Amino acid sequence: MSREFRARIGWPDGSIAEEGVLAPDAGAARREIERRGGYVFEIHRKGLSLTSKSSRRPRVKMRDFLIFNQEMIALLKAGLPVVHSVEILLERQESQTLRRVLTDVKERITAGSSLSEAFVAQGDVFPRLYATSLQAGEKSGEIESVLRRFLKYQKILIALSRKVLSTLIYPAILITLSIVLIGILMVVVIPRFQAFFADFGGRLPLLTIVVIDIAGFLRDKIVPILAGLAAVFFFGSRWLKTSAGRLWRDGALLKVPFVGGVLTRFAITQFTRSLSTLLGGGTPLVPSLENAADAIGNGHVSQRVREVVPRVREGGELWRALEDTGIFTSLTVEMIKVGETSGALEEMLSSVSDFYDEEIDMLLARVISFVEPVILVIMGGVIVTILLSVYLPIFSIMSQIKG
Repeated sequence: MSREFRARIGWPDGSIAEEGVLAPDAGAARREIERRGGYVFEIHRKGLSLTSKSSRRPRVKMRDFLIFNQEMIALLKAGLPVVHSVEILLERQESQTLRRVLTDVKERITAGSSLSEAFVAQGDVFPRLYATSLQAGEKSGEIESVLRRFLKYQKILIALSRKVLSTLIYPAILITLSIVLIGILMVVVIPRFQAFFADFGGRLPLLTIVVIDIAGFLRDKIVPILAGLAAVFFFGSRWLKTSAGRLWRDGALLKVPFVGGVLTRFAITQFTRSLSTLLGGGTPLVPSLENAADAIGNGHVSQRVREVVPRVREGGELWRALEDTGIFTSLTVEMIKVGETSGALEEMLSSVSDFYDEEIDMLLARVISFVEPVILVIMGGVIVTILLSVYLPIFSIMSQIKG
């Protein structure tokens, strides 16, 4: 009995359309579309939303996800069918979240869906790039090699992300401790010395008067100040979770000296490595661009890359469209231009990724070597100023006693 399926299809002329197809199951519908020369991005039964139920699920932990893929590769390499491989991994799965997801994946595969369709149906539980890679692997018959390429890509990005975060942790801790120390000096220590100086009378140095006035203001207004900061943090964090807030934040971060350079190169390496992975798996350029744009962590860069897609779909050169965004470096543009001209775009993209991985390491070391002394000098200067404001009157009082 034929059923109606809805499919999102890419055609050889670069157009993307959603059409209805009559077929006994999803696999037959996919084969019919591919027979007509189309590329299936997504397919599902009419009236059934594949992502509505699963979009509310928590995301699978990256560690569990990587282990699952490593084991899946081993099973496929041993020659086991996809359904049997999923069943084996499901039986010994300890993660309850991943167990629920794999149960649904197994049911969909058994009902006639392809592996990529079953994972697309899980919504945001898995990276979108993963399902797209599976689709390309199914079309080329090389799911194992595609999974290996995706696994390598994911491990490199995770290692790079950890390196960036670990580099920024020390300056953040240093700034936090310095602010706490300055706050204690201004709110607790200085007011006590103020009473001590009042008992002796006499004229206080200008520096001491300024510091005492600031400390008095902070002490009297500490509750409204903390309430205001809490309100700014609460509403600011709420706004930053919106699309407009994320775009503003990501765009602003790219303009921060030193840090912006690191984040720009990290976004570029995310894009080039994602695009290289998809093209290497057999995904056409236009859908590869769409998915590579989604893989970029910076929303501002991701949006600019999405603006490139229509130009490439209409036959424009990728390197020229990327150059016009103003985001990508001249090296990236030149390497992509060479790759398009020579037909070795995948290799050129990988070379760009490798180059910027190394450059990010160098920039991180440079940022730390610059930021640490700057923070120490600024915070040390503030603390020394506060201490001088305390000791100058004491020295004056001691000299008067001796006199």
